[in-house]
Amino acid sequence: MKRTLLIVDDEKNIRVGLKTMIEREFPDIYCIHMASNGQSALELYREICVDIVITDIRMPIMDGIRLITELANENCGEGPAVVILSGFDDFEYAKTAIKYKVKDYLLKPIRREELFDLLNRIEKDITKQEAIDRQREEECELLHKGIRASRIQQLLLQESQLSEDEWEEYSCEIGFQKIEKPFTLAVVNFRYDDGSRMSPSETESLVDRLSDCLEGKLEVMTPDYEGRLVLIGSPRSWFEELSKQAEAKGWQGLRIGICSTEGHQLVDITTQYTEAVRALQYTFLYPQAHFIEYDAIKGERRSFPYPQEDIRKLGNMLGTDHEKEMLVLLGSIFQIEHLNQIDISYLERVSRLVNEQVLDEVFLVYGESSVEVLKLYKKVGNMSNFQSFHDYYRKLEHLLISVNDYVTQVRSAYTEHGDMKEAVAFIEEFYSRALNMAMVSNHVSLNYSYFSEAFKAHTGENFVLYLKKVRIRKAKELLLSSPVKLSMIGESVGFENSKQFSRVFKELEGVTPQEYRIKVQADEQLKA
Repeated sequence: MKRTLLIVDDEKNIRVGLKTMIEREFPDIYCIHMASNGQSALELYREICVDIVITDIRMPIMDGIRLITELANENCGEGPAVVILSGFDDFEYAKTAIKYKVKDYLLKPIRREELFDLLNRIEKDITKQEAIDRQREEECELLHKGIRASRIQQLLLQESQLSEDEWEEYSCEIGFQKIEKPFTLAVVNFRYDDGSRMSPSETESLVDRLSDCLEGKLEVMTPDYEGRLVLIGSPRSWFEELSKQAEAKGWQGLRIGICSTEGHQLVDITTQYTEAVRALQYTFLYPQAHFIEYDAIKGERRSFPYPQEDIRKLGNMLGTDHEKEMLVLLGSIFQIEHLNQIDISYLERVSRLVNEQVLDEVFLVYGESSVEVLKLYKKVGNMSNFQSFHDYYRKLEHLLISVNDYVTQVRSAYTEHGDMKEAVAFIEEFYSRALNMAMVSNHVSLNYSYFSEAFKAHTGENFVLYLKKVRIRKAKELLLSSPVKLSMIGESVGFENSKQFSRVFKELEGVTPQEYRIKVQADEQLKA
């Protein structure tokens, strides 16, 4: 971008000479204008934006000092950089111009090196000042944006009636007068496939990229208190085109709810926001609907009495041979046949009831299942963890099937102890080997997690403690009947080394193996 430079001197040869020197030294840097006196220069200044003024002092009609004074009056803030051309006789005049922030003085005859050096210094000063101005503008813009966002967020949730002065204050801080009317409000959300939500700043950046090629005007883009993005703009078709752009670029997680009423007054924004949020909620029910208008869902939605009895039956069916009937009942509980007409608040309430009265109760009674099932259980606990209701419902079906299998296995292990008796016999026979729970559960063909629960229920102890006790019992028999070394006894009953053997023995018996052997032998001698 070229700098605009104005040369003011009543002598034509000086004006042209300066212009020629500058253009040769700084090609394509300056757009140079010339004036023969202060009055002409001032009139030209008022027509164009001037960055640098080089002016003589003594000129007819309006001299350089008067010109500098007028330029200072024209600019409340920073004006052009001013350089004075002066002869020796004018130097005292030139010094008086310092109060008008004159950059420097060039004495006639002008030396090229001084001129070029001065222009380079002025360029550095202007560039520095521009950077400062940009920073200030950005800070002011951020401050204004923050105030505007805060005001809009307050307005979106406004319930009480505002006074005329309050409306005026809101209007001023939001910049409502500059918003093109009529305007439309939409609420935007983005959910990934796993149900997690994109942050408002990332969503804002995405909307920016998608809207580059759209015809229309986006007046406001700010997050609400729920982390959704609120858009205000026009025309109405702009929002539908935004949705189409997202779909075309593969951003399937973008969902837009749009109000039905167009806005003309500031008070309309609150009503529009309520409508748009409601419309956005229903994109959850329709996976292919990335864009829903409030008109499409504002009619009376169907609701039903909460199916407490059916939910109780669903809980009873877990762990039985009624998987198909259980899934049919689940569809009835959620009224899947009426999904297109249903009120979403019914689904939210039913989801909470299923979590509290079925899933929570199962895990409270039967303990935690496998890690994968537990992860799914925690995710299904909240419908908002999913991109759509269909995703949620499929995961809920999968979880119920997994939990049904889990409960069936645990109940079977509780009621039929044959598997546990076989597991105990296996331990009694092979205690001296490097046994672990996986080996024993595989031997009796039971799931690792199910076996853990069932074994504890059958023996009253967890697997690790039970195996320790068997090994110590066998070791005590050897300590009484065999004179072999303690290290050999420990290894013969399955311990890795004598240190582990001694630690576990003292943990369970209160004394070391050696102390136990001495005690028992002394008791035997006393009895004899």
